[in-house]
Amino acid sequence: MATPIKRIEKEFLFKVLYDEWIPIIYHRDRSEYVLILDKPVKNEVILRVDRPISRLKVRNKLDLMFEYMGQTITFAVEVSLIKDEIIICDVPEFLYKNLNRSYSRIMVPGELQVQFTFLGDRYNLSFPKIMEFESEAIGNFFSKLDLKNLSGLIDEMADWIKGYASGYKLVIFKDVQPSDIEERILAEMGKTLFLPSTLGYLPPVDPYPRKRLITKEMFKRYLESTGVDLAYIDEALTRFIKAKHDAGITSDAWVPILFQEYVIGYIHIWLNNNEKPLFNYEVIDTLYQFGKILAYSLKINGYFEQGKVQNNPFEGKVIDISVSGLLFAYPHSKTAASLLADTELSVKLISPLRSVNTEAKIVRRYKDSSTGYFGCRFLNMAPEDVRFLFEFLYGKPFTDEDAAFLYGQV
Repeated sequence: MATPIKRIEKEFLFKVLYDEWIPIIYHRDRSEYVLILDKPVKNEVILRVDRPISRLKVRNKLDLMFEYMGQTITFAVEVSLIKDEIIICDVPEFLYKNLNRSYSRIMVPGELQVQFTFLGDRYNLSFPKIMEFESEAIGNFFSKLDLKNLSGLIDEMADWIKGYASGYKLVIFKDVQPSDIEERILAEMGKTLFLPSTLGYLPPVDPYPRKRLITKEMFKRYLESTGVDLAYIDEALTRFIKAKHDAGITSDAWVPILFQEYVIGYIHIWLNNNEKPLFNYEVIDTLYQFGKILAYSLKINGYFEQGKVQNNPFEGKVIDISVSGLLFAYPHSKTAASLLADTELSVKLISPLRSVNTEAKIVRRYKDSSTGYFGCRFLNMAPEDVRFLFEFLYGKPFTDEDAAFLYGQV
C-alpha cells in the first residue's frame, strides 16, 4: 500500500536528490529517461534530462520514481516549461513510499490498443440501483441446495428463520416500489438495517471488511437528506426505534437481496417475544447468504432475462498503465454507469508483437463533469504475459529481481 510522505520528509528527500545527484526515472514510449534535480526545490522542480523526451508538452503529467535507502519512491508533477534539456514542473503535494515495483506507472505506449469486455452477463433492470457491484459467489454452506428450485429455497429459508425469529417477510421490488422508511433507505444504500434490540440503537460501527450495515450515523444522514431538521434528527431516530418497541418488536433486521448493482428486494425478520435470543451477526450473515442464493436462483430461472444487454467490447482511453494494472477514462454513458467498484472485466492488450488476454477488477473510480475514470488491477495474468508486458512497457529485460517484486517474494 502506498504511503504519502509528509512535508518534512518530503523536503529532506528533495534535498538528498539534489545533493547526491540521485537519478530520477521516467518511462515513456518503451524508453527509460534519467533525470536529475538541476537546482534545489523551492517553488518549482527543475529537472535536467539525459536526452530529449519524445512528444513531451507543457501541461503533460510525469510519473517519476527513484530509489533511496532500498525504498522505491514515486511522485507526479505537471510540466510548466520545457527548454532544451531543462524541464520545469510544479512542486508535488505528496511523494509516496512503500510501493511495490509493480506499481511503476507509465503513459500508455502509442502502439498499444486496449479493449474491455464485461465478465459475465450484464443487465439493465428497473430495480433500485446502487453504486457497488455484488458478485454471485455463494458460500459452501448452501452447496447442497437445488438452486433451480426457487420455491424449495424459499421453504428452506422459512424453516431456518423459524428457529430464530417470530416472523419474516420476503419482498421483491417487481410490482411494488419502496415506500416505508426501512424499504427506502435499504433500497438507496443496498445495506442491512439491523436493530439488535429495540431498547438500544443501530450499530455505531460496521464490523464487516466490505461494509454491509446501515450504521447510526448513516441513518441520521439519511434522515437529514429527507428534510428532517438537523436539530430534530436524534429525536426522529429515537421515535423510529421506540415505535418498533411499542409495537412489540424486540429485535429487527431488514436484509437486502442484491443482484449485481441492483437491490431486487429484501428479507425482513423480527422478534416480538423473549422466548428466543436477540438477533446477532451470525443470523445476519446467514440471511445475507440466503439473499445471494435467491438472487442467483432467480437468474438461472430466467427472471432477469428480458433485461439482459448485449456484451460488446468497448475501448476506453487508457491514461496510464503498469504491469499490475491501468487507469482508463470513459465518457458518461450507460456503459460508464455500469463500471462500478469490484466490477470485473476481460481485458485484451493488443501490441504489434502479440496480444495479452487477462482479467481486471475495478478498484477505484471517480469522475468529472463529462468523464468517468476507472482504476483497475490485473487478475490472474499468466507469467509469460507478465514478462512480455513488463518488457514491452519498460523496454528492458525482465529480471529475477523484478519477478520477486511483482510476485511479492520480497
